[in-house]
Amino acid sequence: MHISLDGFVAGPNGEMNWIKVDQEIFDHVGKRIGETDTALYGRVTYEMMENYWPDAGSKPNASKHDVEHSAWYNKAHKIVLSHSMKGQALPNTTIISDNLADNINEIKQQPGSEILLFGSPTATHALMQQNLIDGYWLFINPIILGQGIPLFTNIKDKVKLNLLSTQQFTNGVTGLSYSVDRQ
Repeated sequence: MHISLDGFVAGPNGEMNWIKVDQEIFDHVGKRIGETDTALYGRVTYEMMENYWPDAGSKPNASKHDVEHSAWYNKAHKIVLSHSMKGQALPNTTIISDNLADNINEIKQQPGSEILLFGSPTATHALMQQNLIDGYWLFINPIILGQGIPLFTNIKDKVKLNLLSTQQFTNGVTGLSYSVDRQ
C-alpha cells in the first residue's frame, strides 16, 4: 500500500495523485505479486480494478507493466469485502459480506499462497480491527499530506512488527515489508 510519510493512503477526497510510481516500482511489485495467487480488495478498489485490468494488457500501446499485471490479475483469485455485492456470483471471485474473521481464516487454511490486500483503506481498517493482517507491505512516499485518509486508525491494541526487508527506489519511495509478531 502506498502511504505518505505522515501516514495517509489518500488525500481528504480520496486523491492519490501524490503517489510516485515508475518502472522500477512496477518491476518490484510484479516480482512480489508473482509469488501469490490471491488478491483481496474492498468493493470500490475491486470495481476500479475490474474496469481496467482484465483487458489492459491487450490494448494497443499497452506498457510492459499493463501486459504483466493484466495477465496476473486475470489468473489471480479475487476476494472482495462488500455488503452491497452480497450474493453476487462472479468468476474466480469470492465475495465476503459478513463473518469477516471466519471467512478470512477459512480462506487462509485453503491450499494456495498468501493473500495480498491491494489499496482499499476501508477493507484494511476492517481487517486491522479483527487482527487479520499478517504483514504490511508499504511504499512510503516522500510527501507530507497533513490530512487525508489515514492507514492506521482506531487501533485497539499495540501491534508489534518485525522488519523483513527495505527497498530504496530511485524516485525517493522507500519500500518496507513487515510481518506481524503474534507472540
